Amino acid sequence: MNQQTVRFDNGEAYERYMGKWSQLVGAVFLDWLQPASGLHLLDVGCGNGAFTEMFATRCAPASISGIDPSPMLDFARTRPALRGADLRQGDAMALPFADDSFDLAVMPLVLFFVPEPVRGVAEMARVVKPGGIVSAYSWDMEGGGFPYAVMRAELEAMGARMPSAPSEEASRQDVSRRLWETAGLVDIETRALTVQRTYASFDEYWDIQLAFPSVGGILKERPASETAALRQRIQQRFPADAQGRITYSSTANAIKGRVVS
Repeated sequence: MNQQTVRFDNGEAYERYMGKWSQLVGAVFLDWLQPASGLHLLDVGCGNGAFTEMFATRCAPASISGIDPSPMLDFARTRPALRGADLRQGDAMALPFADDSFDLAVMPLVLFFVPEPVRGVAEMARVVKPGGIVSAYSWDMEGGGFPYAVMRAELEAMGARMPSAPSEEASRQDVSRRLWETAGLVDIETRALTVQRTYASFDEYWDIQLAFPSVGGILKERPASETAALRQRIQQRFPADAQGRITYSSTANAIKGRVVS
């Protein structure tokens, strides 16, 4: 049986499951990237618009364009900061824009979802003007940096077939650097971005997990005793503080490079 691929279609559900994590790591990424104001931005794989909105509110761009293959664009269009943005359904490996259209292209938490990352990076380099920046950041999927890596590992240990991204190796710094070099980009820099999220209680963490179809759907088919044992194992890995809060750390790998002038 083929491995099921991760797919996100519901922008509201994604916001609950990953929105906070997207905001946390997106803020650290922008602190590192330090984009100037007045840029023409392309967000490749903009999804429900979490990063796109952050860029709009923090960086005063001249224009924002975004592409995504999923229906989550409908949710992105409801964000007040994106009312004037050009958000289109499209393919990261065949961007629907002319050469030299943007000052900056960013692929936020998306590179490992692109079936052929080398084509995706080459397309970003094509549509960015000479001297412009091509950048991305991805959860460190192979290094355990994904925010829900613990749950994923536990379910796989129980024999569950968890959905996977098609190009998880592209989240590694060495692999992404080779992709940027292959695209002819220069002045390449990488950075590990570590962020922490605090949940009000373990119950909050657990409920968010169950709300995600690939987790909740698997556990619905398991005996209640297995689910209870899983919950206990995971809870033991996250000791609560005096207020009952738990804190979880995740890491993303970021990269940027310049289009040759």
